[in-house]
Amino acid sequence: MSEFSRLRPILGKHFQWHGARLTFLAQFLVSVIRVRSVNLSELSTAFVGKTLQASNYKRLQRFFREFRLDYAEFAYSIAAWVGIKEDWVLVLDRTQWEFGNQMHNVLMLAIAYKGVAIPLLWTLLANRSNSYSYQRKALLHRFKRIFPNQGIAYLTADREFIGKDWLSYLCDRHIRFCIRIRECDHLYDGQRSLSPRILFANLQAGEIQVLSKRRRVGGVWVFVVATRLKDGKLLVIITSEQHNSVLLDYACRWQIETLFGCLKSRGFNLEATHISRRDRLSKMLALLTIALMWSLHTGEWQHQQQKLPLKKHGRPPLSLFRLGLDFLRRALFNLDAQPILFRQSLSFLSCT
Repeated sequence: MSEFSRLRPILGKHFQWHGARLTFLAQFLVSVIRVRSVNLSELSTAFVGKTLQASNYKRLQRFFREFRLDYAEFAYSIAAWVGIKEDWVLVLDRTQWEFGNQMHNVLMLAIAYKGVAIPLLWTLLANRSNSYSYQRKALLHRFKRIFPNQGIAYLTADREFIGKDWLSYLCDRHIRFCIRIRECDHLYDGQRSLSPRILFANLQAGEIQVLSKRRRVGGVWVFVVATRLKDGKLLVIITSEQHNSVLLDYACRWQIETLFGCLKSRGFNLEATHISRRDRLSKMLALLTIALMWSLHTGEWQHQQQKLPLKKHGRPPLSLFRLGLDFLRRALFNLDAQPILFRQSLSFLSCT
């Protein structure tokens, strides 16, 4: 039995696509894992079968040009696949890169999950700068339409994501947040306004200071926690609710940086895409999310089988994602010699 005849029914459990599209998705997943690139020319060389490479290339082009993806259905399928039962930790961030004269600018909302944020919804921005408040709010509106009853533990984001309109929006909807601010931003206590650089000037590396009273940032009253990092920089977090684990909560934000690494240089080399239209690049992100989930679940299983030894800095030599991706590549490159490897990997794609 070919890998595609095994893959198709499993993918059909997650995505209600017709047979030809499921076959294409199986081909795409196998190809992108094999070549670790989203370049269509590279992908077309790894499609299995007797079809000519030129035909595979046209098939790829046709999918990204014509297929209409229901992103609400897609987000729901991914969330069910992740299977987090408790309230979700949402991570908001933006990534951008240039290819020739084309600037890609992606605003992404993801779920924190075992060290790697999982993409749920995203917007490809037409502007080349930071996101605007209305774009962030639109993303959360989409989230609430798709997941009206889903609890949110909190939302975490970096220094770009502040401003009165945005913070007021989160407070009005009772969405707890942990957001970093800049050292030059001003904190107002009702009488005077000081920057964190001045307010926490005496803070030593490793020390943590929690302000007992709220401060106003951009017209919104928030609680403030600060620590000085080993490199001497201040890490200042504003939050809508006083909480003992604010710094640990904010640390989940780094999961989306790990995600961007998986999509780019440490994984599927998203920056190598020649796709210029935003609607087609959005479809590419959706397909890569599926490959990411398959790799991550496979890596979790691998880690359970044999835990990786920690290096001197206290972290394993490979992430769960890379551990799973390497296993899948080995399975796909040795399909004839070791078919059992591929059959094992299918169980993690089906979550059984």
